[in-house]
Amino acid sequence: MSDSAVYMENLTRDFGAAHVVDDLSLTVPKGTVFGFLGPNGAGKTTTIRLLLGLLEPTRGRAEVLGFDTRTQADEIRCRAGALLEHSGLYERLSAEGNLAFYGRIAHLSKAQCATRIQELLTHLGLWERRKETVGTWSRGMKQKLAVARAMLHHPGILFLDEPTAGLDPVASATLRDDLLALVEHEGVTVFLTTHNLVEAEKLCGLVGVIRQGRLLAVGPPNELRTGRGASRAEIVGHGFDAEALALLRARPEVTGVEQQNGRLLIDLRGEAEVAPLVRLLVCAGGAVEEVRKGHASLDEVFLSLMKEETP
Repeated sequence: MSDSAVYMENLTRDFGAAHVVDDLSLTVPKGTVFGFLGPNGAGKTTTIRLLLGLLEPTRGRAEVLGFDTRTQADEIRCRAGALLEHSGLYERLSAEGNLAFYGRIAHLSKAQCATRIQELLTHLGLWERRKETVGTWSRGMKQKLAVARAMLHHPGILFLDEPTAGLDPVASATLRDDLLALVEHEGVTVFLTTHNLVEAEKLCGLVGVIRQGRLLAVGPPNELRTGRGASRAEIVGHGFDAEALALLRARPEVTGVEQQNGRLLIDLRGEAEVAPLVRLLVCAGGAVEEVRKGHASLDEVFLSLMKEETP
């Protein structure tokens, strides 16, 4: 566990008869950007609150940075940064004033705080606007500042709960890029909850999928795609009639066929070859213009897991 930023063993939290977090066992190595994926109500936020020692587990145990969440919660919170549901910003203060206030709470000296504020705001593209009142800023800029607030005291781990929720696509992409650059520069472990699969693919080296409080899968995004998702062929062309589609569906290596605007999307078992299927289509009178083969996207893997029966 010494190399682990987060360690959970059979972690459970009940609210009445509801198992909101249900028997979670998971390890997140130090220096990892970990994405905790799941739909609304899956137990993601409750898990973060358990890890920060804001809630007591019903059963099981957890450690963050080597500290027990039941008995050493204060130690964890001193060493962790967190951006949860609320940004924690004071809108009547300037960006610089907000960070200076939190610097005093973190017991940073004036010199340390000034240096850190300049470093963070420069990385996030906010330094030139540090004197502006936060209440006049866009939601995306406020989220960037909230990330800076959470990083101010050089935390060993950063908890982010749906950091791009409510942002437009441009603001989400900008925050994602700035966050990734900042995390790489700082070398901090990140525990990120999201149901945004694009966000997870771009930011995370390791992801876990949770539904109804249960962990369904964990691994690097690439491994989840190749391990959980079937390979897929996309064939572009025309002249694919009903007879050709029936022949495709009868092939033992084919698990599904979908036709979309001149494209055939063919789900395959394992690493089945595409060449025999192309030959079949051509022999049936189809004209093939382009062939692509790959694995299911993380989005498709996620949806597949959501459809499975609860273990």
